[in-house]
Amino acid sequence: MKLYFKYIAYLCAGLFLLQACNIKKFVPEDELLYKGAKITMESDTSIKRKSRLKAELELVLRPEPNSSFLGMQPGLYFHYKAQREKPGFINKFLNKQIGEEPVYASDVDPLRTEDLLKNRLENRGFFYSTVVSNENRNEDKKEMDVAYDIDVPSPYLLENYKLDTDSLKIFKEISNNLKDSPIEKGMRFDLATLKMERERIDANLKSKGYYNFNPGFLIFEADTNQYEHKNFDLFLRLKKDVPTESIIPYKLESVNIYPNYDVGTDSSTAKTRYAEKNFFQKEIFFKPKHLDPYILLEEGQYYNPENSRNTARRLGDIGAYKFVNINYTEIDSLSTDSLGVLETNIYLSPLNKRSLRAEIQAVTKSNGFTGPSLALGYTNRNLFKGGEILNVTGDFGYEVQTGGGTQAGLNSIQLGLQGDLIFPRLLFPINFDKNWFSYSIPKTKTSLGFDYLTRSKLFSLGSVSARFGYLWNANRFVTHEFYPISLNYVNLGNTTQEFQDILDDNPFLERSFNQEFIAGLTYSFLYNGLIDGNSRHQFFINTTLDVAGNLIDAISGRGEEDPQTFLNLEYAQYAKADVDLRYHLKTGSDSKIATRLFAGYGIPYGNSDVLPFTKQYFAGGPYSVRAFNTRSLGPGTYTPPNEEGAFFDQAGNIRLEANLEYRFPLFPYLYGAVFADAGNVWNTGENSTLVGGEFSKDFMNELGIGTGFGLRVDIQSFVIRVDLAAPLHDPSLLEGQRWEFDYANPVLNFAIGYPF
Repeated sequence: MKLYFKYIAYLCAGLFLLQACNIKKFVPEDELLYKGAKITMESDTSIKRKSRLKAELELVLRPEPNSSFLGMQPGLYFHYKAQREKPGFINKFLNKQIGEEPVYASDVDPLRTEDLLKNRLENRGFFYSTVVSNENRNEDKKEMDVAYDIDVPSPYLLENYKLDTDSLKIFKEISNNLKDSPIEKGMRFDLATLKMERERIDANLKSKGYYNFNPGFLIFEADTNQYEHKNFDLFLRLKKDVPTESIIPYKLESVNIYPNYDVGTDSSTAKTRYAEKNFFQKEIFFKPKHLDPYILLEEGQYYNPENSRNTARRLGDIGAYKFVNINYTEIDSLSTDSLGVLETNIYLSPLNKRSLRAEIQAVTKSNGFTGPSLALGYTNRNLFKGGEILNVTGDFGYEVQTGGGTQAGLNSIQLGLQGDLIFPRLLFPINFDKNWFSYSIPKTKTSLGFDYLTRSKLFSLGSVSARFGYLWNANRFVTHEFYPISLNYVNLGNTTQEFQDILDDNPFLERSFNQEFIAGLTYSFLYNGLIDGNSRHQFFINTTLDVAGNLIDAISGRGEEDPQTFLNLEYAQYAKADVDLRYHLKTGSDSKIATRLFAGYGIPYGNSDVLPFTKQYFAGGPYSVRAFNTRSLGPGTYTPPNEEGAFFDQAGNIRLEANLEYRFPLFPYLYGAVFADAGNVWNTGENSTLVGGEFSKDFMNELGIGTGFGLRVDIQSFVIRVDLAAPLHDPSLLEGQRWEFDYANPVLNFAIGYPF
């Protein structure tokens, strides 16, 4: 805590110095600093949503004054300091980071602002408003502010909204659409609403085939002559001399697809006719029968930009194309005075068929384990000429404990090989219409993986996994993943006597390794609002359900042996569910507060009295509670008998975790962060070998808590992250000793990507 108090003292001293700095001594003799403006509104009637109107008027006030913090203006101060003949490195650096150009009274034009305020009020239906500005100048403080007094009369209210009709078909379409208009009797005149109405009508006409129409062809006219009070009629008209081609609908005469288009080359190649579409490719690059379901544009169909956007998105979602370009060409020779004709050309430029990827990482941990890891990836796109993607990934990792001690020289080797084959369509006994999934077509994914882990002086562990299932995007934010078949076979071998002694002393751990066969299903729901980078409030939800063993238990029947086996393999039976909630609050263009709450619960039943080792929860590490080493936290208040033990993974079937992090920019591509993490894992049942590991009502006092800071190199969403954290509360210590800021023994975390 002494270190914290020292930092606080430095901060207070810095704030005192900033407050002592007198900004006015830097202001030129003939200038005053502009301190901002204030609006006062008076009205002869009550105004609906007055606070919203005032906030909108305040947006007109320009320029904005220099920012201030607790009455100080550090940005302005460091700007002035940096203008000296020899500003020094610190002043130049701080000016670059937070410096602000001064805003003077000479930069303000109150008369122009008066006109802008009147114009904004008229656009909102408050005609004949008066705006008077008053400058408040203080020569002693070298400051000036402006007060705007506004007298707002009662607004003009709508009585009738009508369309000037004609015999043209387009007027019938507009008239049918007016029943959904947000413009209604009693609303005040509002220019923004009228603009939105034009755009709404334009979008509706476009969906009906009016290819050349645009909202500028529509005009509104207001008539107040029929009313003594402030009421008006609103008339919607079509401008005169609108081109004929803009007021007729268009149909698609032909749909041409170029599945292997090379930009800048001649696209005239052999034509194949399929499903009333023309496919142009020299040789079969993408089979038409597999490409057709992605295309929602049909011959004889009226032009609809929504169908065009959906087609482009679905084609891009295949994963085989770099560019998707849809062009429309008017065919004048086939067009009439009442109907236009379009030719549709869809140009698809493929990605490279094959690609290789390599990642090398160096890992070092505070317990002395260090070593490299290597990942190699191979991708083959459009494997069977139907958009299929084959991904093969190989992993190799090696860790060894350096330094002295009894554990020196211990090592861990991990090998992995994973193959994924993704079909960009639904492989299912029942055929679905291509319009059934409006946003995107589900993909079918098959996976096969092999993993091998050896830990010196302990054990080796081999596993084979296979999955078959579906994944699809319901919309821009929501993704579903459903795997009705999920298999995993685990084989524990080459156990040393040392590890066998651990298993003998811990039946709980031994049972988790004995469940060799896992067969079940998994479902995952993901809502990712973090992709909306412009939103101030961003939400993320990921829920997963994992159930295993029920079908096998029903098929095999209950035998006399306990536990039951299937194909001479003991199988696991459990249910597991977890939820990951995240909320990001943008506090600036490049800064944000990121939070996360994770909760997971797994329950073994039937053939299992403990979750399989690979399905248990772990805490600690670069993506969890960063003040504790990976898998070293919990369960509960349990304390390992040998704190220098090399590979004892502490696990549980309950996990709770909360994280808070503030991220801010330092330099281009370099960001800083300060954070706090809290969490732990527990078991639902009492275990004599894991004393203190059972979940109880006192779980809040059993959380591992840590804090720290970090650096992130973020280059186009590729993030390299380094975090340094120290524990504040260690539940493995005796009560009364758990609260201690152990900053002398921090944990260094190196990772790729943000933690949440």
